Amino acid sequence: MTAPSTARGSTRETGRWIEHWDPEDEGFWESTGRRVARRNLALSVISEHIGFSVWSMFSVLALFMGPEYGIDPAGKFFLVAVASLVGATLRVPYGFAVARFGGRNWTVISAAMLLLPTLALLFVMEPGTSYTTFMLVAILTGVGGANFASSMTNINSFYPLRLKGWALGMNAGGGNIGVAVVQLVGLLIIAVAGAAQPRLLLAAYVPLILVATVLSARHMDNLGPVRNDTGAFRESVRDGHTWIMSFLYIGTFGSFIGYSFAFGLVLQNQFDRTPLQAASLTFIGPLLGSLIRPVGGRLADRLGGAKVTLWNFAAMTGAVGIVVAASVRESLPLFIAGFIVLFVLTGLGNGSTFKMIPGIFQAKAHARGLRGEAAAVHARRLSGASMALIGAVGGFGGVGINMALRQSFLSSGSGTGAFAVFLGYYVVCAAVTWFVYLRRTAPAPAAGPAPGGGRAVPAEPEARPAYAEV
Repeated sequence: MTAPSTARGSTRETGRWIEHWDPEDEGFWESTGRRVARRNLALSVISEHIGFSVWSMFSVLALFMGPEYGIDPAGKFFLVAVASLVGATLRVPYGFAVARFGGRNWTVISAAMLLLPTLALLFVMEPGTSYTTFMLVAILTGVGGANFASSMTNINSFYPLRLKGWALGMNAGGGNIGVAVVQLVGLLIIAVAGAAQPRLLLAAYVPLILVATVLSARHMDNLGPVRNDTGAFRESVRDGHTWIMSFLYIGTFGSFIGYSFAFGLVLQNQFDRTPLQAASLTFIGPLLGSLIRPVGGRLADRLGGAKVTLWNFAAMTGAVGIVVAASVRESLPLFIAGFIVLFVLTGLGNGSTFKMIPGIFQAKAHARGLRGEAAAVHARRLSGASMALIGAVGGFGGVGINMALRQSFLSSGSGTGAFAVFLGYYVVCAAVTWFVYLRRTAPAPAAGPAPGGGRAVPAEPEARPAYAEV
């Protein structure tokens, strides 16, 4: 067992590095690992939280952008879609940056980079600024969304499999709540100073970014055993489960971030809410969806991620059905109620789907004949690599939602058509979850040669679903 002083980190290259890390060893976990993991989790949440706030900044600033800015509703939807697109795209390199630079080192870099869009917006946020300029700054805000991938990949390596659902849910939920917080701060500023003072919102975040950067530099750790593994990346790309889970994560996280960005704009443009009226409602859904995400992870730990995900998609179908009905009837109270329920369900689904990922690769490791630490290492390699890709593809769901709403408003003046499309997507997601992970006839992962040339134990036919406990 490694002593606490050793796990605290030895110096290699720059910063603090922990050269031995075995969270599956209960003795190591209780004596050293738990304390170190929780410290890194707490600091990861802080940086990711601010990253989400910066990523979703345009969804709030759009409420400040009155007629004097000369940007129509379609143009505002496009700005938030661009921010979603860039954030989703950058998640791939960010996810692999942890292994290249170290989790602590990359958290410091990525947190400091949040200053770029924040300071740029402080400079340009005024009437008369060209749409092209706003578009360029929207591209910069994408760095905030990319933080999620590196943060989740990093925390995944710190925790044992039995606690990953909770840990990943806490990390992501604490980050996701940054969307609600920036919307709540925007509401406060509009209520106190008026809709002509967007720079107050931006100025509030500059010192927060500096504090997050310093705390990460002083108190986080790098894990030496996590190395840049291009083999794991190639293997995760070839694995069909990476892309199946990406499809499902579009339905959960893609919905969460897409609705978070778009909700205020829909209230303004379909239900004629003022900026203050819209801002007083927009934060509620993201707040509840963020707070419930750890619950989704914990439920998945106890009941199985696939089961929780299946029932969650079924409930999301019903919730968006309420939204469609409210949109057709132009009933604001029903619309808000349906949307709030939908936000809560996206949060639950975020937790359960991400819990499934390490469980899937652990099951595949066992099917290849790996046991104990060998199986845990194999699962950590592939789940960490796949998380970067799954998180990136899921982020594109936010782009799709905002582009679908933009087109729906251009075509009919309301979001009804887009909401009907989303309903169909959730039905397909539920069917895929059942078919791949819960069918009684689902095949076990194919056995193959164990890494290192060892002889794998063939997988035996199972009488229950192959991934019932992921």
